[in-house]
Amino acid sequence: MSHEYDLVVIGTGTAAMVVSMRVRAAGWRVAVVDSRPFGGTCALRGCDPKKMLIGGASAVDHARRMRGKGVVGEARIDWGELIRFKRSLTDPVPTKNEVRYAEKGIEAFKGVARFVGPASVEVEGAGRLEAKRVVIATGAEPARLGIPGEEHLLDNEGFMALERLPPRIAMVGGGYVAAEFSHIAARAGAQVTILQHGERLLKQFDPDIVSWAMASFRELGVDVRVGASVEGVEKTAGGFRARGVAGGAPFAVEADAVLHAAGRVPALGSLDLAAAGVEVERGRLKLNEFLQSVSNPAVYAAGDAAAVGPPLTPVSSHDAKAVAANLLQGNHQRPDYRGVPSVAFTLPPIAAVGLSEAEARARGLKFRMKSDLVPTWFSARQAAEKVYGYKVLVDEATDLVLGAHLVGPHVDEVINLFALAIRHGLTAEDLKTTMFAYPTGASDIGYML
Repeated sequence: MSHEYDLVVIGTGTAAMVVSMRVRAAGWRVAVVDSRPFGGTCALRGCDPKKMLIGGASAVDHARRMRGKGVVGEARIDWGELIRFKRSLTDPVPTKNEVRYAEKGIEAFKGVARFVGPASVEVEGAGRLEAKRVVIATGAEPARLGIPGEEHLLDNEGFMALERLPPRIAMVGGGYVAAEFSHIAARAGAQVTILQHGERLLKQFDPDIVSWAMASFRELGVDVRVGASVEGVEKTAGGFRARGVAGGAPFAVEADAVLHAAGRVPALGSLDLAAAGVEVERGRLKLNEFLQSVSNPAVYAAGDAAAVGPPLTPVSSHDAKAVAANLLQGNHQRPDYRGVPSVAFTLPPIAAVGLSEAEARARGLKFRMKSDLVPTWFSARQAAEKVYGYKVLVDEATDLVLGAHLVGPHVDEVINLFALAIRHGLTAEDLKTTMFAYPTGASDIGYML
């Protein structure tokens, strides 16, 4: 059975939703395809449910910090109840999305999609979809590690579906997933070990900021082992064992669960891209500046599947808007990733936007920099938070903000003001002379400049 459309979108996450709705509003015949529940990573398996769990961990963390400062009693996490709270958000999402697609006149297909021609997609159990254009918005998936016992690893989705929290958790990798989930699990009572191949955690963030943040890991009792290469995971009578080498010496970590936290890659494996003549290089789609396949002009990509901008939900939406504009009006809109902020939702959070100190120096830029660890500032004192620091770079000639790197209370919100300045050309003086509400995290910005 064959179906004809102007556009077929593979995926139902943020990028897929935005591009399909915009193109459908212009009168195109549109279909979406997904083999998983409709909603994508952010809404179902990533940022939104993760933040629900962090809400519980944050409440416990704040109560414990304030103990002896007017707060009494022992706050603790009931893991099962916290997971049910998370599911109160995620469980209704797929049905809501299916209804939304139907209301907009977008046909939805459930099944694994694979190309069978330049713009032809076969959907398992539903037949062939013939289209004028196809958008790949399949998101990302955990990278293959190529180690024995890899099948024993939990991914982020599996972790957030656990009805009971394992008492001992080993995490392979040291990026966002390891940093954030270790803070959640440790505050819920688990013994957590992070096994990071590199020399530090969170290599996407400024090394000074990360080094200050490590105090919170130590206080939690999270065992962070850097330079630790995991070479295999095996099932044992009591759980699992992660084996590897660190500093030339073998190690073995016993755990009740081992979490994959070693990065994600575009989810392209099931698409049979060769059948569409879509070229891939080192696991990534070869795209032009308009997010269009360089080898098949009928195919575009957006979000984590495109892997052009930072792997963040706002970037997926931004990509989708650009792709929709190019589909409807011809190639003219390029994605603009200036001033995209990034946050690791540890407790306290770590945030960054713009150039790092190393990047600014590598470009030969002349800039002034202010940087300090300031746990005595009011924003930290009122929250009984011991970790609060900043590093801000400003161009000497133009007074434009080049980059901001923060750790501490409220920085997940404050970083957005630095992002606004970078994206829209506000100067450091513009920020310093803005009257922010006081006392708030934003009111500290003037002192950081």
